[in-house]
Amino acid sequence: MASISSLNQIPCKTLQITSQYSKPTSKISTFPITSTNFPSISVKEFTNPKPKFTAQAKNYDKDDEWGPEVEQIKPSGGGVAVAEEEPPKEPSEIELLKKQLVDSFYGTNRGLSASSETRAEIVELITKLESMNPTPAPTEALPLLNGKWILAYTSFSGLFPLLSRGTLPLVRVEEISQTIDSETFAVQNCVVFAGPLATTSITTNAKFEVKSPKRVQIKFDEGIIGTPQLTDSIELPENVEFLGQKIDLSPFKGLINSVQDTASSVAKSISSQPPIKFPISNSNAQSWLLTTYLDDELRISRGDGGSVFVLIKEGSPLLKP
Repeated sequence: MASISSLNQIPCKTLQITSQYSKPTSKISTFPITSTNFPSISVKEFTNPKPKFTAQAKNYDKDDEWGPEVEQIKPSGGGVAVAEEEPPKEPSEIELLKKQLVDSFYGTNRGLSASSETRAEIVELITKLESMNPTPAPTEALPLLNGKWILAYTSFSGLFPLLSRGTLPLVRVEEISQTIDSETFAVQNCVVFAGPLATTSITTNAKFEVKSPKRVQIKFDEGIIGTPQLTDSIELPENVEFLGQKIDLSPFKGLINSVQDTASSVAKSISSQPPIKFPISNSNAQSWLLTTYLDDELRISRGDGGSVFVLIKEGSPLLKP
């Protein structure tokens, strides 16, 4: 082919190749290109710094008028790794049971208003959790017992008169809690009452003694009536419905404000007084508690007479509605 003959007379410059392992082996020169004296060339590595590239020229057929086929230059390094997002973790059977148990407490007022059907459902869930207890010896894992525990449910009838006060329009039980300090073997039970003007609390202090891997003996020694704390403000609705008629309450707002100002001055004088403490020394000053389920956010205990207490650790997501 005529075009091939013409191309054979074109001078070509050779590439001066160096590497870290050898000295330059050729200089710039010209020579005629023929199919017999054009060898297969392989350029494996350039010496330029990062990024590193490789290129390769393959042998070509002498009947190919376009010369050697050169592979596409590619970076020697791999592509950027993209972290795959992990799928959401499936809740365990215990987590599902705990969620079902807490959901069953809704509307029961810590057990006071629970129907017989709801109580049966709660007992069944509690029994399942107790059979899967991750802490078979709670008294040997005292750090798990540490902290403030909020009472969510109980079958203890001795607390029902106390809880029933929450049904009154002016007084309600805001919180019942138990705080445990395993380093000093101290237990503090606290009931917080809230009214329209102030909140107060009744607290009992006790010491506990480990009797078995699951059971502790509790001895109460002191009771404390907290100093009333004035609430921030009294919110009065615009109107109320009474016997089918709406009564406008706006004229009473000024009266409420004056009452609040008076109560505030009284509360300030009361708040300066120390809380009232009294000793506990009767036969009811002792009891035992059996912990049948314990993890880092839920505790199930049984007391005298088989009554059950379900408590949730302060700060746990289980406390959120």
